[in-house]
Amino acid sequence: LGAADIVRRWPKEAAALDVADDEPAAWRAAAEAMAVPYDKHRQVHQQSRDFTDHELWDFESSARDDAYPILLHAPYFDIYRRQVIKQADLILAMHWCGDQFTFEEKARAVAYYDPLTVRDSSLSACTQAVLAAETGHLELAHDYAAEAALMDLSDLEHNSRDGLHIASLAGSWIALVAGFGGLRDHDGVLTFRPQLPSAITRLSFAIRWRGATLHINIAPDEVVYTNHSGPAVEIRHCSDTFTLGDEPVRRPTCRVEPITPTPTQPAGRAPIHLRADGS
Repeated sequence: LGAADIVRRWPKEAAALDVADDEPAAWRAAAEAMAVPYDKHRQVHQQSRDFTDHELWDFESSARDDAYPILLHAPYFDIYRRQVIKQADLILAMHWCGDQFTFEEKARAVAYYDPLTVRDSSLSACTQAVLAAETGHLELAHDYAAEAALMDLSDLEHNSRDGLHIASLAGSWIALVAGFGGLRDHDGVLTFRPQLPSAITRLSFAIRWRGATLHINIAPDEVVYTNHSGPAVEIRHCSDTFTLGDEPVRRPTCRVEPITPTPTQPAGRAPIHLRADGS
């Protein structure tokens, strides 16, 4: 829907990109046909229809037999009829379309799906970091963020010789800024909910927003917003909205209290800082 709206707002630019006249209508029809199934009994959205009714994967066996990545050791016929997830697709939807889900729905999804997600894709850790932070599991979020950042530096998947995991490296920025900075832009409103895990004492980053260059400096108890250049912008900090002009604005950080226990991960697939060997 967003892409179709952009075409309507900037028709000349869309034409320059060879967007056909009938394409936006097709995009809208596809978007309106999409749905995320919901399990009312378990009170959790489903990764796919009937997913939560499938038999659980035997993660203990996979760990014992060193059978990760699972897709290299089991046929798709077995994988798709059991509860096992390669990467956090539903969790990603809850990040990018977060205004379509409640905090409680996100918290229950993290609690339900983290124990099923084997992260056989380097794309998963950064997304799990964002939702772990949003639902108050900051230390777990820090471990996921570290995994995304160290994917190649520590050769975590033993395949960095084949090339860098660029999406995971970019994902480490997302984990920090969207995770611990709480950056969102739902409905065109620039929103932050800054909170830091215990091992990070300062997080600073800059973004460009509608012609303005903004610097955000987060300490454990306080965040400072500075507009270095460009027009004044409206910012929502937690539930407080203010206009950021020439003068810096200080606000307390917004720690989220989790409503579910810190989730576990599949056997043999804990993020790097939680592994028993400390690697």
